[in-house]
Amino acid sequence: MCLILFAYDYHPKYKLVLASNRDEFYNRPTLPAGFWQDHPYILAGRDLKEGGTWMGITTSGRFAALTNYRDPSRNKKDAPSRGRLVSNYLTGSMTPSSYIEQIPDRGESYNGFNLLVGDCTSLYYYSNREQLLRKITAGIYGLSNALLDDPWPKVIKGKQELQAALQNEEVDAQQLFAIMANQEQPDDRDLPHTGVSLEMERKLAPAFVTMPGYGTKTSTVILIDHCQKVSFWERTFPEERPDVWKEVYYECQLQTSC
Repeated sequence: MCLILFAYDYHPKYKLVLASNRDEFYNRPTLPAGFWQDHPYILAGRDLKEGGTWMGITTSGRFAALTNYRDPSRNKKDAPSRGRLVSNYLTGSMTPSSYIEQIPDRGESYNGFNLLVGDCTSLYYYSNREQLLRKITAGIYGLSNALLDDPWPKVIKGKQELQAALQNEEVDAQQLFAIMANQEQPDDRDLPHTGVSLEMERKLAPAFVTMPGYGTKTSTVILIDHCQKVSFWERTFPEERPDVWKEVYYECQLQTSC
């Protein structure tokens, strides 16, 4: 996943408002979001290559999401799957902060990652490139393939558009999907320098990425209101077709005493 925009404890009706894009190779086998057969309390998509996931929620209110940290100079070919960091949290019972603190070697064995983990009472952020556990407070945030709120163009623009969408009494999922479908190309002077070519930085710069073989594969919107109702949409896109998608929708009431 390469862009997560979220508002935490910010909107009067919703505890969490989240919109995200997962960028991936189109030929990587993936199951669309659904309740897992082996863990029926987990609602998430699934990476069929490694068995993990990039984002999910449980019926007890556990939530986790992941983006990669782009730094090709430090990539390890034999690193473990980062998606397991999400699935292991969702299948477990540790508190968010305890889970992050028990990751071996502070996550050094993994390639660069950003991890959000939470439950019905708290939300935390951790990156193995920063190695600092941060508790998320009320506000609007953006996370791409650098640290939380690093001012990449799509993060800046996405946060501004999310804030505008939150001015309404009801949050419109279609408006959030429109934010994530933005293919605007930033000026070269505003692009980050992550160790890839300028041509590649340009291709990866929009919120919605399209290139041969790789791009935005899914967009997801999650709303969790203060009455613990979850509304979960996921759109899956064929190669280089942001105007065509298959959509699934789920809603559930969290079974929590929080």
